[in-house]
Amino acid sequence: MNKVILMGRLTRDPEIRYSSGDSQTAIARYTLAVDRRFKRQGDEQTADFINCVVFGRGAEFAENYLHQGTKIVATGRIQTGSYTNKDGQRVYTTDVVVEDQEFAESKAAAAGYNGGSSYQQAAPSRPEPTEAAGDGFMNIPDAIEEELPFKC
Repeated sequence: MNKVILMGRLTRDPEIRYSSGDSQTAIARYTLAVDRRFKRQGDEQTADFINCVVFGRGAEFAENYLHQGTKIVATGRIQTGSYTNKDGQRVYTTDVVVEDQEFAESKAAAAGYNGGSSYQQAAPSRPEPTEAAGDGFMNIPDAIEEELPFKC
C-alpha cells in the first residue's frame, strides 16, 4: 500500500501550469514544510520540505485558495521518477501525488499565523473551550453539550 498523510504549511504559493493538448489539465506544484516530531541532538533542521503535485480540480483549488503559509492536510501517494538534466546527469525525484487536500486551520488562526491580514474575525457564536486539563485534553464548555452528536 502506498499512502501518505501530511500536515504542514506551504513554503510558497503553488506553481500552476496547464497541460497541452485537447483537454487541458491543471497541474499544481507546491512544497509543504512538515514539522518533525522530535529534534535530534545537533540537528538544526526541525522540518522536512516535501514536494507535492496535484492534478485537475485539486490543482484549481490550490490555485484559488492556497498560498504561502497556509496550513493544510494532504493525502496521496509517493511517486518516484528520474530524468537526465542538460549536463547529462541522472536526477532522481520523489513527489507526493496529492489526491485530497483540505485546510488544517481556520481563517482566523491562519490570519494570526501570517501576522494578521485584512480578514476580520467575527465574534464567536459559541463558547470557547476552557484551558487544557492536566491530561492534555481541552474541557468542553457546558453550553455546547446539546450540540454534540453523542452523549458525554
